[in-house]
Amino acid sequence: MINATVNAGVSDIYKDVILDLYRHPANRKTLADFDAKYREINASCGDDVEVALKFDKNGRIADIGHQGQGCAISQAGVSLATDFVKGKTKEEIMAINDGQGLELLPIPISYGRSKCALLGLKAIKNALK
Repeated sequence: MINATVNAGVSDIYKDVILDLYRHPANRKTLADFDAKYREINASCGDDVEVALKFDKNGRIADIGHQGQGCAISQAGVSLATDFVKGKTKEEIMAINDGQGLELLPIPISYGRSKCALLGLKAIKNALK
């Protein structure tokens, strides 16, 4: 019984992290000067994300911003993905697989919600193509 209570408390903390990212998303901004931009929409639920990327002279992400709207999972996912790719090259970003993208979120993601969770990463990768 104690473990169930502890696990529920940990689960609540992770849910709070997701809700905080939804309310206060990291990197939610418009970049006036960008090198790549892409808008991705999840047709099954309407989540909408647009990312803009700026590279430094070494081909690494120097700045990244996102706009859009959607569920808490998609907004937390894009926030975490934009933080994760900062400083990475195009090749390093393109090598990130869906499993790694899902691991950025601190809660288990069902198959049905994985499109929401990965929407930001998908937009980033499409911006790089």
